[in-house]
Amino acid sequence: MPGAKAHIARLKKLSGPQMINAVGKALFHGGEIIQVEAQISITAGAVSGKNHVASSPGQPPNNDTGLLAGNIRTTQKAPLLVEVSSSAPYAAPLEFGTSRMAARPYMTPARDKKRGEVTKIVRDAVERVVKRSGGGR
Repeated sequence: MPGAKAHIARLKKLSGPQMINAVGKALFHGGEIIQVEAQISITAGAVSGKNHVASSPGQPPNNDTGLLAGNIRTTQKAPLLVEVSSSAPYAAPLEFGTSRMAARPYMTPARDKKRGEVTKIVRDAVERVVKRSGGGR
C-alpha cells in the first residue's frame, strides 16, 4: 500500500521518545504552574508572627512560618508522571482535615483552578509532535 510505511513511521513517532519527552516537559511545566498557584493561595494576604490569624475552614491556610508554601515542590516521578506536594509535616492534615480540624485545602483548589491552562499546555505539546511527524497537515 502506498504511504503505509510513512504512516507507520508517524505512528511510531507519536508513541515514541519524542512524544514522551514533549508531554513529560509539558506536565512538569503544568506542575510548576499548580505549585505557584498553591503557594500564592497560602501567602496572599497572610500575616506571619504575632498578628497571624488562622484561615477559616475550607479556605487555604494563611501563611505563618512559610514552611508549608516553601516546601511545595514539583517532582518528575516518571517520564509521564509529575507530583506537586509539600513536605511540611502538616501538609496533608491541612489539605484534607482531621477528626479535630476542618480541611484548609490549598493544593486541590490550585489544581482545579489551573486545570484548563495545564490541559492546554499538554495538548499543545502533543500537537507540536504530531505536526513534526507529518500527521498534522
